Amino acid sequence: MIQETCLEIGELEQHWVARRETQNARRRRIRFIDELIEEFEKLNLADEQQVPRELRERVRALIGSEEHPLSTRPADQVAIAEWMDALFDVQDSLMFGAEEGE
Repeated sequence: MIQETCLEIGELEQHWVARRETQNARRRRIRFIDELIEEFEKLNLADEQQVPRELRERVRALIGSEEHPLSTRPADQVAIAEWMDALFDVQDSLMFGAEEGE
């Protein structure tokens, strides 16, 4: 009886550790998206038209991993507002999609 209880506690602990790690990974990804959005907001406030290559590559990698349709368009044809919209879409899917799975 005690061994069964110990096994059950161990399994529950593993479950909660895995769940916490998943939640933390999602939070880190959301923070990363916030940082990218902030960079785009700075470009927008400075009335920039060109997005630095490094920033485009980071965003394209992120939205591509989420299979966002914008990731297939040529980067030089995407406006700052469109990049930001795509980031908000991905962020929303992480925030609201997580609530459904929990």
